[in-house]
Amino acid sequence: MSSPKPKANRLINETSPYLLQHAYNPVDWYPWGDEAFDLARAEDKPLLVSIGYSACHWCHVMEHESFEDEETARTMNENFVNIKVDMEERPDVDHIYMSFVQMTTGRGGWPMNVFLTPDKRPFFGGTYFPPAPRYGMPSWQQILLSIAEAYRQRRDEIDHSANEIVGELRRLSMVDEGTTLSNALLDDAFASFERSFDAKNGGFGGAPKFPQAMSLEFLLRHHYSTHDQKALEMTRLTLDKMAFGGMYDQLGGGFHRYSVDNVWLVPHFEKMLYDNAQLARIYLHAFQVTGDPEYRRITTETLDYVLREMTDESGGFYSSQDADSEGEEGKFFVWSEPEIDDLLGDDAHAFKFFFDVSNEGNFEGKNILNRPRSIDSAAAALKIEPFDFFSLIENAKRRLFEVRETRIKPHRDEKVLASWNGLMLAAFADAAGALGNKDYLRAAEKNAEFLLGKMLTDSGRLFRSWKAGEAKLNGYLDDHANVADGLLALYQATGDISYFQNARSLVDQMIEYFWDQEAGGFFYTSNDHEELVVRTKDFTDNATPSGNSAAADVLLRIAKLTGDDRYERFAVATLRLAARQIARYPQGFGRALSTLGSHLHDAGELAIVGPRDNELAKVALSSYLPTTTVALSSDPDKDAAKVPLFEGRGRSDGPLAFLCKNFVCSRPATSSAELREMLAANEKGSNV
Repeated sequence: MSSPKPKANRLINETSPYLLQHAYNPVDWYPWGDEAFDLARAEDKPLLVSIGYSACHWCHVMEHESFEDEETARTMNENFVNIKVDMEERPDVDHIYMSFVQMTTGRGGWPMNVFLTPDKRPFFGGTYFPPAPRYGMPSWQQILLSIAEAYRQRRDEIDHSANEIVGELRRLSMVDEGTTLSNALLDDAFASFERSFDAKNGGFGGAPKFPQAMSLEFLLRHHYSTHDQKALEMTRLTLDKMAFGGMYDQLGGGFHRYSVDNVWLVPHFEKMLYDNAQLARIYLHAFQVTGDPEYRRITTETLDYVLREMTDESGGFYSSQDADSEGEEGKFFVWSEPEIDDLLGDDAHAFKFFFDVSNEGNFEGKNILNRPRSIDSAAAALKIEPFDFFSLIENAKRRLFEVRETRIKPHRDEKVLASWNGLMLAAFADAAGALGNKDYLRAAEKNAEFLLGKMLTDSGRLFRSWKAGEAKLNGYLDDHANVADGLLALYQATGDISYFQNARSLVDQMIEYFWDQEAGGFFYTSNDHEELVVRTKDFTDNATPSGNSAAADVLLRIAKLTGDDRYERFAVATLRLAARQIARYPQGFGRALSTLGSHLHDAGELAIVGPRDNELAKVALSSYLPTTTVALSSDPDKDAAKVPLFEGRGRSDGPLAFLCKNFVCSRPATSSAELREMLAANEKGSNV
């Protein structure tokens, strides 16, 4: 006799894949909202808010161990009003309570479990708790019973503690303008990166190692502005080690979340859209600087992975893929030696030598493919011609990939988030322009069409999240800033003025709804957002750029394109608020440092007039010009009304390129050779 189907809880009506994963738990879960808080007040119960995301391995572990357990669920239901939150949909909620957990425990992460009073004040929190006491940790049941008893018997203490905590959280969001914006701030930041750099394995610090794309972008820009070879060497070593290690999917392209060791070998196997967006962009920029074909390969393989695995037919990009499949972390990606021998036959020996495959394996008896040696050195060691060896490896990779495609794939979170889509839009737009790739251009244009058609409210404001035809939740600061950034990148690649207009509209809304009129800087939530216990203002660049860093960046570029210095004033005020924090901990401000570099080392504006895909545009878009604002126009008389840079540029028999500073322009370049010479002179600091 089959067991009855479990009863669904209130999460069954949600669209978030993470919340739906918990819809049949015996825990009486509520989504975040008034219904749960009203019930907590009516029944005088504390709330348990459990926060995670779909690709989180330990979130799945705690669900299986505790939230699927009938006895544990009974304890939770009797003593608490229980709320499940998808941190990717509600980063505002996550940020507040993560700050609390980090402040009170010294660490953070997901799953995060926080206990609140009915008016949303936190009083106890932590991350993962086991089902039984171990590793010096109490069990989840012990935590639940202890909190329930304290709430009944020591309410005054809890209220006093919660009030103090809210005060501390408010102080965390206060910033003081301090350090002057200067080259010294950039130089000191570079020295800090240099001190923490792993000169053997690349990256910064020890295990675990995260792919700090924004920090690498700062190093690449520092090299561009100062010609410091050390900055380029640090960037290249890190990019090489990441690309050849197990953190990169050697068969399917794309990067896993991070490396659990310090040599980039064993990853945490989840794949996040935001990592692959930022890493595709830094590898592309490294290719533009160095011409190294390996960087181009990593860029295209990563973007091709996104097109193949992470793109909705509507044009939106999905959020993530799990680390687990069939209940095992990494199972989809790893190989045993006998599997490879059976599949490759005579080619197996060369493949195993190149990809570090052994009988004992390098991960729980299996093999994570990685490249400890180059094509040329491996070919020489095996006494095979390099071209023949390359062909052998590529054919073998295709065969293994085809077999891997028949395996059960990790779960995919098909939620589309505006902010992360903005990051990926920028990557596709940059790659389309730099590589002349029409597929990437189509992907970028379709994504922009999706964002502007499916994720805008009737009043033109952004939604945060979309899934299965439904857009929901107010957009946050990073949604507006990153989508504006992506639209500006697409405008740069196409010259289509509508992308610029939409980017400017989002920036204007950002100022109207998020700017702090009293203290400056941008709040994370809009001024008409749901009231939370504190309205946060974050400047730290973590896995994704902070909203303030991205906002300052797009504001500077909008200022250059419009000639309206009001935008620049907002950007500079934002950077000044972050300056003291940047000076204390530069590694947490990679995007802010790049933006500051653009402000201090402004190389001017490059206006190109002529038909789309003209030779001058190709030169500009294929060049690494991080501090130059590029604008294209096939109809300068029409576009000048929106972008004054094109005023008076008129028409000519062929394309023209004007290099300008403060709207004073050079004589136009008319050939590719002239433009390259002009850009090279400008890079060296010559006056235009």
